[in-house]
Amino acid sequence: MNTEALDDASIAAATALQPIVQIAADAGLAADALEPYGRYQAKIDVDRVSREAPPGAVVLVTAMSPTPAGEGKSTVTVGLGDALAAAGHRTMIALREPSLGPVFGMKGGATGGGHAQVVPMISINLHFTGDFHAITSAHNLLAAMVDNHLHHGNALDVDPESISLRRVLDVNDRALRRIRLESGDGRSTGFDITAASEVMAILCLAVDRADLAARLARMTIGFARDGRAITAGDLGADGAMAVLLQEAFKPNLVQTLAGTPALVHGGPFGNIAHGCNSLVATTTARRLADVVVTEAGFGADLGAEKFLDIKARAGDCAPAAVVVVATVRALKMHGGIAVDAVGADDPGAVRTGLTNLARHLENVRRYGYQPVVALNRFGTDTEEELAVVEDYCASQGVRCAVTTVHAEGAAGGAALARHVTELLDAAPSYTPVYPEGADVEEQLDALVRRVYGGAGVEFSAEARRQLERLREHGWEKLPVCVAKTQYSFSDDPTLLGAPSGFTVRVRELVPKTGAGFIVALTGTVMTMPGLPARPAAEHMGVHDDGTVTGLF
Repeated sequence: MNTEALDDASIAAATALQPIVQIAADAGLAADALEPYGRYQAKIDVDRVSREAPPGAVVLVTAMSPTPAGEGKSTVTVGLGDALAAAGHRTMIALREPSLGPVFGMKGGATGGGHAQVVPMISINLHFTGDFHAITSAHNLLAAMVDNHLHHGNALDVDPESISLRRVLDVNDRALRRIRLESGDGRSTGFDITAASEVMAILCLAVDRADLAARLARMTIGFARDGRAITAGDLGADGAMAVLLQEAFKPNLVQTLAGTPALVHGGPFGNIAHGCNSLVATTTARRLADVVVTEAGFGADLGAEKFLDIKARAGDCAPAAVVVVATVRALKMHGGIAVDAVGADDPGAVRTGLTNLARHLENVRRYGYQPVVALNRFGTDTEEELAVVEDYCASQGVRCAVTTVHAEGAAGGAALARHVTELLDAAPSYTPVYPEGADVEEQLDALVRRVYGGAGVEFSAEARRQLERLREHGWEKLPVCVAKTQYSFSDDPTLLGAPSGFTVRVRELVPKTGAGFIVALTGTVMTMPGLPARPAAEHMGVHDDGTVTGLF
């Protein structure tokens, strides 16, 4: 069963899509709530969505620590949603929007794959409805207004060296990580990728437009020479930023190949931001469906932790069930096999790599959930390798289902859907890792010791200074959003499996007062990724008839 040989674009092109107005009607959306962008995608006016029905249950899909190519988490999310819908549940899927960085870099798009895709996949993976461009523009408008304020006399007495706001671009470009401005004070700055922008985080955590505007106004761009925090509101930039984001704030409605409605909205990265789709999309989906299947970026130590400790508390959307995606190839990588050799049969390496999966399962239980393992099957997997994982899960009392949604769509996720359904009526004792109101130091210590399995936290001298400034301004109890490698529980991407005894080094603590969290930068994680030696962009093109090639 060589599922990797399937061409995602060809499968998508061969499927007859339903008009988006029909998808909306079937989902219970009133006609006046829909704003079509062509025939197959639309924006939703959330103010016109009924709030009468009780909110649907949330199913969170996360994963073990991944290989560089990813483990098919989006594919499993889509396939599970289709399988639940096929079983008769009113289901809606909520996903992040893809960033152009991975699309043109190494990892590829984020619309699923094979027979478990959200479509129109080419549009979604490229410019879609323009949300990322609006976020980029709003962020860079603020950056321009900061420099304009300095140029015209600096009435707020901003200390140029304190300005933390960088510019953003939705392209991987290592050359822009550090630049020097020619105008004004000539200070050094740089670019982050749009998915790391605080504006992206704000859009994804705001509960409504008023909250969006208030959060934009609270964005801290730097400090005055007397120590006062300077915000976007102080500069008068928040109103114009909100104008640029007025359409982007509306969730995007699309469909799966099977016709299941899907909201694809917002796209913060899971290793350098909070890694979840927008709260307004999740909330809207819950108003329309009995079950909402959503995902969180990268492994459960990153995206799922941030979903459970940040998003779930901010939006009252704690999941009813948690699915952990595992693959034989990722287990072999964590069992000591080089990434380029994980296709070879090696049950022993799979067994060794189970330590990584085990820690993720333990963490999910720590939050009060009984995890379900989705063993996402690839064409090179052998029956013996799969059996190693199934036997382990059985020995631990963990539900496990081999999923083949890439090759078979909903049918390949039926067993997984049955496991999830069994948990939906249960009452999990959702318990965040740290209590609300804990100090940043306490939060980081809890995460490193209880989630990552490390021995403690070390702060750089700069991070210590920043910690004192956080306390001076009363920000030390904001939740912490850790930016670290996705490949390891530690901040060292080479420490695979389930390392212990390590210390996580925090090099910077950056207040994101609009988003409402503190970013803790660790290790060598970059907020502006670079392209690989052979980027996917080299193999793309477009025919005279407009057909895109090489995207997948």
